[in-house]
Amino acid sequence: MTGSVVTARAVSPAYYPCRVTLRLYDTSARQIRDFAPLVPGHVSIYLCGATVQAAPHIGHIRSGLNFDIMRRWFTYRGYEVTFVRNVTDIDDKIIAKAADQGRPWWAIGYENERAFNAGYDGLGCLPPTYEPRATGHIPEMTEMMRTLIDNGHAYAADGNVYFDVRSYDDYLQLSNQELDNLLQPAGEGETGKRDPRDFAMWKAVKPGEPSWETPWGRGRPGWHLECSAMAHKYLGSAFDVHGGGVDLVFPHHENEIAQSRTFGDEFARYWTHNAWVTMSGEKMSKSLGNSVLVSEMLKQWRPIVLRYYLGSPHYRSTIEYSEESLREAEAAFSRIEGFLQRAGETVGDVQPSAEVPAAFAEAMDDDFAVPQALAVVHTTVRQGNAALGEDDKDAATTALADVRAMLGVLGLDPLAPQWQSAKGDAAQGAELRQAVDALVRLVLDQRQAARARKDYATADGIRDELKQAGLVIEDTPSGPRWELGGGSGSH
Repeated sequence: MTGSVVTARAVSPAYYPCRVTLRLYDTSARQIRDFAPLVPGHVSIYLCGATVQAAPHIGHIRSGLNFDIMRRWFTYRGYEVTFVRNVTDIDDKIIAKAADQGRPWWAIGYENERAFNAGYDGLGCLPPTYEPRATGHIPEMTEMMRTLIDNGHAYAADGNVYFDVRSYDDYLQLSNQELDNLLQPAGEGETGKRDPRDFAMWKAVKPGEPSWETPWGRGRPGWHLECSAMAHKYLGSAFDVHGGGVDLVFPHHENEIAQSRTFGDEFARYWTHNAWVTMSGEKMSKSLGNSVLVSEMLKQWRPIVLRYYLGSPHYRSTIEYSEESLREAEAAFSRIEGFLQRAGETVGDVQPSAEVPAAFAEAMDDDFAVPQALAVVHTTVRQGNAALGEDDKDAATTALADVRAMLGVLGLDPLAPQWQSAKGDAAQGAELRQAVDALVRLVLDQRQAARARKDYATADGIRDELKQAGLVIEDTPSGPRWELGGGSGSH
């Protein structure tokens, strides 16, 4: 059946938004809630994206990847998804870096914005529906500040505009803090505050810094105002899910809520936060010097393996980075790939099932429980391998179709066009793999010849030498196969 195309069992489309209860953890409620979209059949998501003062490390990209998986699952469940991920392209750190390097601030931002997008693309994240930049929305920010000042929730002082936190009774409900104990982060030049806990919506111009004109003087936007204005513009006065890293709960998301609610927006109905990637127990960050750049990681590891590594833990679980744990993830994904290859060689090309197994769906519906969902994948792989061992082609075909369907939902199907085309991105690496394959084949031919003449000592010696070189040899009915011990490739 090699080369044939087999279609898995016929199933109905996976459209269930009215019949299936999907649950997600809501930070504001501090519990898992049933998800009910604002508009039936549609999900709107706003994700706080990159502040582009530097190239991304894997901690940055984890957030985009986690929400890419959520978006894919909503889509699988039949929802039309509008996904907005912003770019903060003006910031104190961007301005400082531009001054240090003697370059325009916008050049720093654009360079790093491209690096972030390369990271998202490299790990298989779908592009957002909209990806607005903060500096492109000054009029919307000005209008929001004007309304808040008119309503008594904000005030101008020394060219700055501040939000009056005492004017909003529900302030700090998301982060569950007490106002009397609050220490509000403040920046240089924030003068004229009525209360030290008030936060800046607009920052007065400083010599040599970029600035925009407003009724209260030239300046630049505060971080929190940007997201309130852009969420309103692209998603309206109310939307379903607001996401971001857990470190954004305060002050960023708390201040967004205060601005947007007092502006008159219902704003987000669910708040979803992903956990950090840590090294030695500390949050991965540039300032600590413990970051692992995505661009460097993609040179050392296959992108699909990095996606598996960052996407397989639960999004609310901290990932403690280590090379050992990444190798464990590589080996686990290699077992999946090994089954896909063996099954394909036996039953031919099999398209993914239109419906994932019930246990997988149940896990994903329960707050996007990817670890439990992947357990179903690995169980199905074991069942598929057993079917291959028993020459049960029907069962192997079903397992192959189910595994591909589950991996496809997670963005991890190595047979999908996305990853197949990605293989061509590194031509040199592909040529190297081909050369290695040709050399290994010569050695394996020598081993086969030794076995044919019953010189098992020589055959075993060749196998052991290949093992020491990091290659694992598997004898199959169709001949010997080899793969890297860590699972980096198989032939």
